[in-house]
Amino acid sequence: MTVVRIKGFKIFKDRYGRMRCYHRETGQKIDLVKAPLGSAAFFTECEKITASAEANKAKAPKVGTLGGLIQSYYETEHFKNLAPATRRDYRQCADFLEPIRDTSIHTIDTPLVAGIHDKAAQKIGWRRANMLRTFLSEVFRFAIPKGLISANFATGVIPKPRPAKLAYANRPWELEECDIVLEHAPPHVKVVLAVLMNTGLDPSDALNLRRDQIDGETIWGVRGKTGVEVAIPIGPTLHAALKQAPQHDAPALLANSRGEQWTYNGFSTVWHRFKTGLEAEGLIQPGLTLKGLRHTVATTLREAGLDERRIADLLGQKTLSMARHYSRSANLAAKNRETMATLETENARRARIVKPSAKSVKPEPKGKSE
Repeated sequence: MTVVRIKGFKIFKDRYGRMRCYHRETGQKIDLVKAPLGSAAFFTECEKITASAEANKAKAPKVGTLGGLIQSYYETEHFKNLAPATRRDYRQCADFLEPIRDTSIHTIDTPLVAGIHDKAAQKIGWRRANMLRTFLSEVFRFAIPKGLISANFATGVIPKPRPAKLAYANRPWELEECDIVLEHAPPHVKVVLAVLMNTGLDPSDALNLRRDQIDGETIWGVRGKTGVEVAIPIGPTLHAALKQAPQHDAPALLANSRGEQWTYNGFSTVWHRFKTGLEAEGLIQPGLTLKGLRHTVATTLREAGLDERRIADLLGQKTLSMARHYSRSANLAAKNRETMATLETENARRARIVKPSAKSVKPEPKGKSE
């Protein structure tokens, strides 16, 4: 029998006496039934696999380049433990840098990064440009201990300011807006909004809450974005809302009209449709967002006189390890119980002061006579 040898491929008999063939570098196999050994089809498959491997090798980031630094960062535990949304944002930043990925690390300095930052602001906007700056800062930070780069050249770049005329993306809700939305919301939507209004949780974190995260009168949660544990006492208002919520068998605390756990996209779609309907009726003003309720809780507590540290503790705005013990969180829960009591009291006080609208908060047309 003629012996066939192809560079880069291993051809052998398995323990059952059948011939096998695979590409050594990629491990890709050739089906010798469809492409018999030594046939034209076999050699064609070998050429395709070899060409594909060489093309992928050419695309791979080169050592000693910006692309190489980025690839090195992707392999760190820090990147792998980031929230999915953050990883997605960082990969989009890397996509923007793709045209200059072969830039030598020896030419990278603060002026170069500042120039990249400026160009990004022109092409993808100030917010994404600042995300790009943060991404590069993380890449450089983890490359320094490995001896891959001498300094973090992104820290000296000044972030782009938020345009003065830009509307507040997640403005706090007015108390009257909260009342109107809750009054008109379907039961399975109302309970989600009540949780957001009375905990300050990020919408995605609230929708991911499980029943077993409620221990007595406390919600034990984890911020998906940072991994920080939070202990949020359940106040009377939230307790009443949960008690009135539709019953379901899902392990999640919050469920849709079918009794299944909400997905973030699913709830966002339902919320947008519901909110748009209220706006069309003139019951609420534009600009209400789910994340705005997190700002609402923080703003209410700040205006009530609580210091920023206590508010941050409630919202999970503290850089701590995932290994934080529940005993430490328990101490935080006691302090947060006072914080939640303040929120309950302040909301009740504002409800007594605010004069309820007869039907809507639609502004009077300009120029209308009294």
